[in-house]
Order: sequence, then C-alpha cells, then structure tokens
Amino acid sequence: MPNRNFLIPFSIALGLFTVAPPVMGQALLPRTLQLDGTQLEQQGLFLAEEAAQLARFQQFELALARAELAAQLAPNAPQAWGILGSLYLQSKELPKGIAALEQARSLDPENHVVMFALGSAYFQQQNYQQAINSLQAGLKLQPDVTGALFDLGNAYYMTREYREAIAQYERAVAQDETFWPAINNIGLVEYEQGNATAAIKQWETALSIDSEAAEPMMAIAVAMYAQGNRERGLSLGETALRIDPRYGEVDFLVENLWGSRLVEDTKKFLETPRIQATLAQLEPTPNSN
Repeated sequence: MPNRNFLIPFSIALGLFTVAPPVMGQALLPRTLQLDGTQLEQQGLFLAEEAAQLARFQQFELALARAELAAQLAPNAPQAWGILGSLYLQSKELPKGIAALEQARSLDPENHVVMFALGSAYFQQQNYQQAINSLQAGLKLQPDVTGALFDLGNAYYMTREYREAIAQYERAVAQDETFWPAINNIGLVEYEQGNATAAIKQWETALSIDSEAAEPMMAIAVAMYAQGNRERGLSLGETALRIDPRYGEVDFLVENLWGSRLVEDTKKFLETPRIQATLAQLEPTPNSN
C-alpha cells in the first residue's frame, strides 16, 4: 500500500459527495433548448450523478466529459464541481482539479470532504503547507477521519515537523488500530531521525497486522542489514521483493516517502549480490515470439 493516501479526493466521485437526483431530466439535452435555469441545473445534477456512476465503473473518460458539462449547466452546485475536481485529480490534472475543488469549497465552505480532497491535491502538488491548512480545516469540521489524519501526518513529515507527523499518525491509529500504513510511517519518521531500533519496532508492529505487507518487511530488512544482522536482512528483503518487486526501485521508494537516510541504506542493500540475483529472477521474461 502506498504511503500517500489519495482515496479521499476520489471518493467524492464515489459517493461521499452525494448528488441529489433531479426530479426530471435525461442524460442528453433535448434538441430544442427551451430550458429555464432550474431545468438546466437539474440536467447538470443528473449528469454529475452519471459521472459519479461511470467513475465507479472506472470509465473515467466518459465520466469526465459528463462532469465538465455538469459544471457548466449547474455552476452553483458544489456537487458538480466536487465530482469534476476529483476526476481531474484522477486524471493527474492537478491545476484543474484544485481549481474545481476550490470552486466547490467557495460554494460549500462547510464541506469537510472538499477540504480533505484539497489537502490531498495540494500534497500531490508538493504544496505541503497549503495541504496542512486544508486538512486542518476539514478536521475542524469532521474530526478523527483516519485517511485525513494520515494525509496530515504525511504533510507534516514532508515539512520535517516530525513530532506533529507522529502525533497525527497516532491519531489515525487511534481511530483504526489495524491501519498499518500510519504505523509504518511512524517508522519512517523514526528512521529519518536516526532511531533505527524504534523504527524497526514500528515496522514489526505493522507487519504483525498484515504479514504480507511488503513495505514494512523491506524496511526491516534494510534496517537490520545496516545494523549488521545481514543474513536476517537479506532473507526478509528477498521475501519482500517477491511480494512486491517495486520496493527494489529507488524512485518508487522516494514516491512513497522513504526518507534520505533509509533510501541511502536501501541503495547499499540493493547492490548486494544476493539481492541483485533476486531482482534478476523477478524481471519479466521477454516474449519469445
């Protein structure tokens, strides 16, 4: 599981931001356009609901086209802008996504889901302070949301406010004691601060919740190898890479918030002959045709 949680913004399209079904309407506007403002808004809301339904079935291109039209027909409906923003984020169009979500926020400033979505969007844009501001605003409206607390912890982590990061991760775990990514990320913070033993303890706790979680397993492997427990480290590393070979890619580790200290130790670990042999075995075999 990646360390950065982007389920909150996309969940707008999947139902957290509900769209009230219009009393009347159809997917396509009639050829003779004699509609008043209320009818146009109803058509827009209908299209927004269609976009959300299509997104649930991962038909994102069709969903986005409907959401764009929905926002045009119902420009005062925060639902339409929220769904459009979430779909832009899903399409990696961050500026458009943020603009649409900011429009939704201006229309419905008390909607915590929009605040959380904006927090995740700003995080993806690497605007970490704005991410913190948006997530905090959402948590004031709806406290103790696990995913939002996790996102907030990640934002603090990226600004090197380590005590605050750990505090938010711990709040997330208090809401859901099985949410191992937050426990895992406490380990990342500890390791970055030079507390390898404390980090290993956190990763072992995460692994006790999900014994097939490749990330804490790989982190333990690297840390143990760096501490001199080489056989145990190499054995765990081989197992982790067989579960998810992406943890043998430095870019993937950086994307998932592994700090510079852990990344440097991982590079040394990946260069060992035994791990190199494991990675070679995991490389896809070209088609013989």
